Amino acid sequence: MPHSIFFYYGFAIHGTNDISRLGGPARCVRLHPSHAAALFALVRRNGAGNTRIEINQGRGSATSALTVR
Repeated sequence: MPHSIFFYYGFAIHGTNDISRLGGPARCVRLHPSHAAALFALVRRNGAGNTRIEINQGRGSATSALTVR
């Protein structure tokens, strides 16, 4: 999982080379490799402590801390 950013009980935002699966259901947020690299660089530059991730699923939402690896 290139450019992984872990958050909320082990969920992650990461790049994938399997472009055909982007937008499909998963336990993670999959991004185009170039987009994942750009996001990873921004989080690294600004610091994980200064980054907030919000996941919105219909009526509820979750906000959590993250770990950049």
